[in-house]
Amino acid sequence: MAIKVYKRNTAGRRNMSIVKSDMLTDKKPEKSLLAKLTQKAGRSGGKISVRHQGGGHKQRYRLVDFLQNKFGVPGRVAAIERDPVRSAFIALINYVDGEKRYILATEGMRAGQEILTAENAPVKIGNRLKIKNIPSGTVVCNLELFPGKGGQVVRSAGGGALLTAVDEKMAQVKLASGEIRLVSSECYATVGQVSNFEHSSVTIGKAGRKRHMGVRPGVRGSAMNPVDHPHGGGEGRQGIGLKHPKTPWGKPALGKKTRKKKKYSNKFIIKRRQKRK
Repeated sequence: MAIKVYKRNTAGRRNMSIVKSDMLTDKKPEKSLLAKLTQKAGRSGGKISVRHQGGGHKQRYRLVDFLQNKFGVPGRVAAIERDPVRSAFIALINYVDGEKRYILATEGMRAGQEILTAENAPVKIGNRLKIKNIPSGTVVCNLELFPGKGGQVVRSAGGGALLTAVDEKMAQVKLASGEIRLVSSECYATVGQVSNFEHSSVTIGKAGRKRHMGVRPGVRGSAMNPVDHPHGGGEGRQGIGLKHPKTPWGKPALGKKTRKKKKYSNKFIIKRRQKRK
């Protein structure tokens, strides 16, 4: 895998880059696993309710299997593909019973590789098994938080959680944020790191490429008038003029705690994630 940086032929191409991965296979997506994806323009009743959304290239949704409940049925990786709606690559799996499914591709997965989902599957890249049967110190992804619910966390490109300790009933997992959390040892997890770890190193390069992704322009509040935004107004180049940043509707924008104090999952969190500096 490598980052390709374009030549500076034009202003838009200057510093623009893409991921060139040797994992990917040259294959069209599986038609039976595609679904219609309606375009969302951030509007309710014709009025903008979520700013900076709209437009973008037409996309088809890939039906990704996060549950992977084909227990004991071996499958072979037929192709590794890009997914327009997620940062990670996806893998097309052909199971021995003839069924085809998309799953999240792990780093190092290749076409032709065999994978297995089972309670006691071998601990190797791409296999999915119960946490109680995975050795401590293993990096896992597509992690269940509740048995039978399917992968809920560690699903984005380059994501990986470290299994620090495993007990009879519970296991300790260290997430990328630094949070250490208790998870039932009956939950399933995929061995390995999510593919496309260089996704965060890509430089978009020009505004038009962002528009293709369905992102519309955003204007700084300090560049507006006082009637349009709490940060607006002032002669020349002004700061926000307030103690804390706010949204256009006067709500706190940064640092405001939104988590409920009596949230049910508080008892599962051993160490909180570190505050971003």
